[in-house]
Amino acid sequence: MTLCRSTKQRGSAILGQPIVDPGEWTGSQLRSSGRWIHKITKGEVREIERALEIFEKTGRDITTITKRNFVLLEFGKTLRKIRKQLFDGLGITLIRGFPVDQFDHKQLAAIFFGIGAHLGRAVSQNAKGHMIGHVKKLTDLDYNTDARERGYRTNVNQRFHSDSCDIVGLMVLQTPMSGGLSRIASTVSVYNHMLKYRPDYVAALSKDSYWDRRNEVPEGKNPWYALPVFNVVNGYFSCRYGRQYIDSTQRFEQVPRMSKTESSALDFFDELLEKLHMQMQFEAGDIQFLYNHVTVHGRTAFEDWADPKLKRHLLRLWLCADGERPLPDVLAERVKGGIITDSTRLHVPLEAC
Repeated sequence: MTLCRSTKQRGSAILGQPIVDPGEWTGSQLRSSGRWIHKITKGEVREIERALEIFEKTGRDITTITKRNFVLLEFGKTLRKIRKQLFDGLGITLIRGFPVDQFDHKQLAAIFFGIGAHLGRAVSQNAKGHMIGHVKKLTDLDYNTDARERGYRTNVNQRFHSDSCDIVGLMVLQTPMSGGLSRIASTVSVYNHMLKYRPDYVAALSKDSYWDRRNEVPEGKNPWYALPVFNVVNGYFSCRYGRQYIDSTQRFEQVPRMSKTESSALDFFDELLEKLHMQMQFEAGDIQFLYNHVTVHGRTAFEDWADPKLKRHLLRLWLCADGERPLPDVLAERVKGGIITDSTRLHVPLEAC
């Protein structure tokens, strides 16, 4: 695999100055390269099958999978390149062509968990303790207007956002009848464009914004937390974004009212995302990994097939990768342990729920 190497070497970041980071790109640049896509080989698939067979014989739970008991020697070399690409490159990789139709859901969950174990450590994605999530339409509610809901359970447009982990992974099992396009953007690029045209907005988003936990509240915590959109720690830039989570925090009386400047800055952030993002149609067998600290992602609305067996269905992993990038304490606490409440029980559901 030839991964797209950025010509940029990371510089020491300072808020209010241009950021030099290999994670800076535009949608047109990414579309024209294609070298961030790895076409999986038959040999790599066979190696994954052998690792699965060995693990299945142990009878152990999927949550016990590590890179030491899900051994991938040759494909592991590719995954090390992918890991490097995520942390010190573009922050995005797509593995294409995995034969998902040859395995049942339990096997696919184990395979995805095993691949992910070579990139990081899986963490809980919700208060239920799901270590693998199912991205599938389960409700008619709109998470953009209903703070009780999460976007992955709907078929509405998912606005650009960062997930609460270092790396988010998606394995595509079934595509929809129409729509459901993956949208990705570089937040390094957004920052630099904003700095060029509206440095006052960069200053506004370098101060605390307030974020809604959407009713998934760790013990002893408020139902919201404070964190700037743009952050620099020890010379490393990171960005956290999710307009709907910032907006819905205004439902809490204790949270300061959003200023007109912050609201306008968030509007401009959204405008830049529309100009700078890349959009792509998933194929069954695609496995996408994104580094959340320099990218955001979203999804267009979609329509499912009439047959319930053909509903759009993706598996999702949230991965923690300790020590790769210094983060603000509030963000590190949020992403390194996943979503944990006093009732959370870690497990891997084999069906969407």
